[in-house]
Parts: sequence; structure tokens; C-alpha cells
Amino acid sequence: MTITVLDGGMGDEISARLEGAAEGLWSAKALVEKPDLVIDIHKEFIEAGARIIITNTYSTIPAYLGKAGMAYRYIELTRLGGELAQRAVAESGEAVQIAGSLPPLSESYRPDLVPPADEALPVYKNLVEALHDFVDLYFCETMSTAEEAVTASMQALKYGGGKPVYVSWTLNETPGTGLRSGESIKTAVDALSDLDVAGFMFNCTFPEAIEVALHELRPLTDKRLGCYPNRTNRIPSDWTLDNDVILGTRAAIDKQYFVAMSQCCIDAGATIVGGCCSIGPAYIKALAEATREQQ
Repeated sequence: MTITVLDGGMGDEISARLEGAAEGLWSAKALVEKPDLVIDIHKEFIEAGARIIITNTYSTIPAYLGKAGMAYRYIELTRLGGELAQRAVAESGEAVQIAGSLPPLSESYRPDLVPPADEALPVYKNLVEALHDFVDLYFCETMSTAEEAVTASMQALKYGGGKPVYVSWTLNETPGTGLRSGESIKTAVDALSDLDVAGFMFNCTFPEAIEVALHELRPLTDKRLGCYPNRTNRIPSDWTLDNDVILGTRAAIDKQYFVAMSQCCIDAGATIVGGCCSIGPAYIKALAEATREQQ
């Protein structure tokens, strides 16, 4: 079984290095104000051992850019996110794939705010096409409902030029309780039965919940599985990016624990592993070193 190491949380790395990037435009702020920072962070993750990096396009969506009156720039900035990832790979000299991030189109973790398909379809089409020339595959990531994943992946498959498309759901933090919508893993997989996605993943939630979900998922499919957990505390059900809630990180998830939980997820069937929010290059380096013989 060959393990492919993903990168970690680009957004938190930007927030730690660029004033004001923890709110509003969030990670898109670097695209507008400091694009070289994005290249530098990509290269740090590659140097740490990541062999798939994810484009910094999680917040290049009209909902976030609209906070600064820049919703009309979402295609331009999505394309820039792809260009910067491509430059980082070229400068690194390593054989690294680029995954185009297709994120939620409203707030993350909020199944109640997922826009209807007729609103989401044209936006996803434009995101897919903007990334097409720069990416090797697509990640429909942090999907909190079955329908959201169907909408995003359908457009990636239709307009992505045949490039592999992966679906990654975000889970309730309580292990065994399914997606943040409350839907089961089986319901989420069944909803995609007519779409030829390349694999299924879980991201941006507790590693303990991901391990349990992988055990549920494995008997349901023969497609490739993966995961990239976060270090974030439990997400309140009414959370938004700009509210006053400081989420903080789980101190117990140090590098050793992260690597140990990643290995548990590998044992549960994951062959693509990495990190999400608050998982920095040092964590990815520890993971890459621990899994070197499996790569």
C-alpha cells in the first residue's frame, strides 16, 4: 500500500504571517496583498515531504470576496491561486501534484447555509475552469452535506477535462455521527453512486472521528481513501468566519499524536494523508518521515 503525503493548513499559515488574514478575506488576502507568501508556504510543505499540495483557493469564492467588494474577482483570484501553486512546484524541483480546491460556497461547517444547486452550479463551473490549466486533480473539500458534494463533484467531472476528482467530507466531531448535516457516511457515498469520482476523503475535523468514519467507509467502496484532519477545537453549530468565537487548537494534538492518528487512519484504509487547519509544515515533515517506507 503506497502512501501519498498531502500538505497542511495553508489558511492558518497565512493568518500567522499576514496581519488581518484571520478574518474577512481570510487566505485570499495573501493573493491580493502578498502572493509570494503563498508560494513560500507551498514550498515549505513540499520541502517537508508533501507530494500533493492544495491550491490556495479555499476563500476565492464570491461570499468571502464580497466582504471587500471583490466578488467580481473570484475567477481571476482562483486562477492566480492555481498559478502560484504551479510556480511553487516548478521552483521546488520535486515531483508534486497540485489539487484544485473546490470549497463550500458559503460558511464552512454550516450545512444549513449550503446554497441550492441552481446557485452553486455556475460558480463551481467557473472555479473548475479557472483552475484547469494548473492542477492535476480536484478536491471537493470540507463538504458538509451529501448534496453539496454532488453539486461540486458533478461540475468538476463535467468541466475538469477528465482530471481525477476526489470528494472530502467534514464530519461531526463526535465519532460515528456522520457528516455535519447528520447524514450517514453511507448516505453520502450513495448520493455519488452515479458519478465517477476517483476517491473519498474526510477533512477538517477531529482525527478520532475520521478514523471511525474510514472504518465505516472502507466496506462501501473500492475507491481510494484519504484524510486530512485538523487541530481545531469543536466547531459551534452557529459558527461563522467573522463571529467573535475564538476556536483555538487542541493542545493534545502534538506532532507525535498527529502521526499516531494518521497511522491509525492508514490502518483503516487511507492512502492519502495530510493535515488541515493548524497542521503546519513541521507536522507534515513528521508524518512524511514516519511513513517514508510506505511511500
